Amino acid sequence: ITFGKYEKTHVCNLKKFKVFGGMNEENMTDLLSSGLKNDYNKETFTLKHKIDEQMFPCRFIKIVPLLSWGPSFNFSIWYVELNGIDDPDVVQPCLNWYSKYREQEAIRLCLKHFRQHNYTEAFESLQKKTRIALEHPMLTDLHDKLVLKGDFDACEELIEKAVNDGLFNQYISQQEYKPRWGQIIPKSSKGDGEDSRPGMRGGHQMVIDVQTETVYLFGGWDGTQDLADFWAYSVKENQWTCISRDTEKESGPSARSCHKMCIDIQRRQIYTLGRYLDSSVRNSKSLKSDFYRYDIDTNTWMLLSEDTAADGGPKLVFDHQMCMDSEKHMIYTFGGRILTCNGSVDDSRASEPQFSGLFAFDCQCQTWKLLREDSCNAGPEDIQSRIGHCMLFHSKNRCLYVFGGQRSKTYLNDFFSYDVDSDHVDIISDGTKKDSGMGKSMTTNKDKRKT
Repeated sequence: ITFGKYEKTHVCNLKKFKVFGGMNEENMTDLLSSGLKNDYNKETFTLKHKIDEQMFPCRFIKIVPLLSWGPSFNFSIWYVELNGIDDPDVVQPCLNWYSKYREQEAIRLCLKHFRQHNYTEAFESLQKKTRIALEHPMLTDLHDKLVLKGDFDACEELIEKAVNDGLFNQYISQQEYKPRWGQIIPKSSKGDGEDSRPGMRGGHQMVIDVQTETVYLFGGWDGTQDLADFWAYSVKENQWTCISRDTEKESGPSARSCHKMCIDIQRRQIYTLGRYLDSSVRNSKSLKSDFYRYDIDTNTWMLLSEDTAADGGPKLVFDHQMCMDSEKHMIYTFGGRILTCNGSVDDSRASEPQFSGLFAFDCQCQTWKLLREDSCNAGPEDIQSRIGHCMLFHSKNRCLYVFGGQRSKTYLNDFFSYDVDSDHVDIISDGTKKDSGMGKSMTTNKDKRKT
């Protein structure tokens, strides 16, 4: 069906409408629910024309206007054009099939009525004579076990078999995910003492060892001071354990917040980098970017670098992101704001924040490599550094995925990937399109985004 319109936008155009069709005016099928754009261009719609993959005939078409573009105006249908097949060689077989289909549906409705009212003899007689099945054999079996026999155990076995046979897969795939949140109340290892679990804080970091189901928490800001406590939470036992009250006393990192951590599950090691310092306590010594590794099995910290900037890595940063590639034993860190001393830069740049680029750290060789500098350009391989963003590493695709963040007073909603093996940036969405995700990568990067 094609709708033509007035030569310009018009308040009487159909914003919403329905189209029905059938062999008679009393019995019509819903063929389309849609609406027209408020412009002057013709619009064509495909009407429903198949039942059980078979084309059905249609003699009457009814258009039902529901809403106009001007809510207080009448409807106007300016032009309608119908296209279909009227070749008798095509139509006649459809008529014959549709006639049998309606007869079968009428019999099925009778069978349903007889069974619902427990007219068992009439039900069995009609089904035996017509050989028309009311439903899937499994549903008939379920009705027999549930309604007639009341065998609930047999019903559960039948439903379980249906699940294993995949009969619910299509239905489940069409359902929306619904999160189910539940508060975790850990067991107390020391009665009601506050020392049995971490206290209130912000700017802390957590990583999880999925193999042992253990969550590790380090540092943060409690509203008064930075913290240096280190905790482990067992998901299985639902219990916190304090590994260290002060990691600095155990050759580990000093108290900090706004740092980042990542975990190497294969080697059971945790890395931490960066922190925030108030401007009043910043000096040349405090601005060194230390870098630590914690070995879970030996419960020991190791200082990998006193200052990563001196080793070719990032300067002291906060609100960055860090990911681990356990397979290649590499760490990737991107973005974050660089901490500077007051008066350490010239006045023209004193108010401009500096951002860190994309770095890679080879854990085996313990060497840093700058992969991308912070760039304000929009080149195909340039990336703009930021804070408060999200970054994940896809171990199969071998790509980093980065979304959003903040740069100065600008909030970003771009989405891009970085292939760590080919050193290639792919802009999935530049953040300017309304569809945010239907951008230039739809044809060039389908396989990557499909995962």
